[in-house]
Amino acid sequence: MIKVAVVDDQTIVRAGFAALLGAQPDITVVGEGGDGHDAVRLAEQHRPDVVVMDIRMPRMDGIEATRRILGRPGADEVRVLVLTTFDVDEYVYEALSVGASGFLLKDATADELVSAVRVVARGDSLLAPQVTGRLIREFTRQRRSRPQAPAELATLTARETEVLVLIAGGLSNGEIARRLVVSEHTVKTHVARVFTKLGLRDRAQAVMLAYESGVVVPGGQEAADQ
Repeated sequence: MIKVAVVDDQTIVRAGFAALLGAQPDITVVGEGGDGHDAVRLAEQHRPDVVVMDIRMPRMDGIEATRRILGRPGADEVRVLVLTTFDVDEYVYEALSVGASGFLLKDATADELVSAVRVVARGDSLLAPQVTGRLIREFTRQRRSRPQAPAELATLTARETEVLVLIAGGLSNGEIARRLVVSEHTVKTHVARVFTKLGLRDRAQAVMLAYESGVVVPGGQEAADQ
């Protein structure tokens, strides 16, 4: 059973999300809140698997709440799914940098919301296509001409580096397996090793590191091929 906390300052929106998710056979809503302070409290009290988090909220916004939730001891299993709208694009990059596992537009369908919760609960990342484009443009704007790659990248094998590049390209484990002509179990092993060596929580952080370090550059070319 996936435990979910829903945090949004709009009561009707929050209640609608909670009712929809709570009606699923594999999801239980353990709490609701109206701002970032509530989100932190709910995370401490109920230890949800996923926090569905709005960004713009009074008293404490979703970014600061995400930073506090994921920065506390024992938060390794918590995932934050951020709800965003086109007018808050400037917050997307910052939310990912503090550990959010995915982004979903507020006008997403009911099925998309339920699927998104399940995706991030199992440790995958989820970026709405519209959000991904803006995120890549932000990487392009912020990226230095000579990015400094973390030393841990040197510990990756050639195959693990290849897997990191494919993760950054948005491929699932199954898609990576087909691309590399290996079993999905083998891919899961490679992904686990990449995460361990680089100290990553999930695929969202892997995407972040791949672009920031220059392993992948906007446009889809691996840095080593430049």
